[in-house]
Amino acid sequence: MSQELSLHQRRRAPRPEELDGIPWLALLQPAERERAHKALVVGDAQSGDYVCRTGRAPTYWFGVVEGLLKMNTDGADGASMTLAGLPPGGWFGEGTAVKREPYRYNVQAIRKSVVAGLPIDTFHWLLDHSIGFNRFVMSQLNERLGQFISAREIDRLTNPDLRVARSLAALFHPLLYPGVGEVLRITQQELAYLVGLSRQRVNEALSVLQRENAIVVEYGGLRVLDLEALRSGLFATARRAA
Repeated sequence: MSQELSLHQRRRAPRPEELDGIPWLALLQPAERERAHKALVVGDAQSGDYVCRTGRAPTYWFGVVEGLLKMNTDGADGASMTLAGLPPGGWFGEGTAVKREPYRYNVQAIRKSVVAGLPIDTFHWLLDHSIGFNRFVMSQLNERLGQFISAREIDRLTNPDLRVARSLAALFHPLLYPGVGEVLRITQQELAYLVGLSRQRVNEALSVLQRENAIVVEYGGLRVLDLEALRSGLFATARRAA
């Protein structure tokens, strides 16, 4: 019986439309961009495939071209904490790549996804030679720190409506996830997996957020109408004060 190929073994050259979805390529000078184009690979991840695993050394800097990934850590007590959902346009693991240290988290596909990888040696070459790339990575590090702080706050929330609202707001981050736009393609089951609630409870929370005119539930996804309300939870504050 043949063994299934790993995501790394299934890597291939990116298609032109996949390269178009990589936000930092436009920031490079022509020679830098050519070098990146030659080095970039993509893999077609199946649901459940691991992109990164705790304790393993990084060999690529990764980004999501299509699909949805989940970044999480496992505590000593066995409890899992979601650090981030990773929708299209999101690149992640730059801190680990910069330091060349083992991953301290897992990243797993929660549906069929296309994942791009830039070899770590090319990543460091661009850091050494490209001002535009440096600025992008520094911005990523800064925004990611804020996201991780927010993830800890979300993990402690006991109000399910606020938990879903804040988690949705994180997925609509315009700098970290420029490929999302105004509509996020996600199922209620996928959102439940990211948030750590039951599908039924997520459905109830989405109904609340829609009544508050913060989102619109559309076929196959969600449209955000009031991102600030999702971030701040002011809709819940107003309701409690009423």
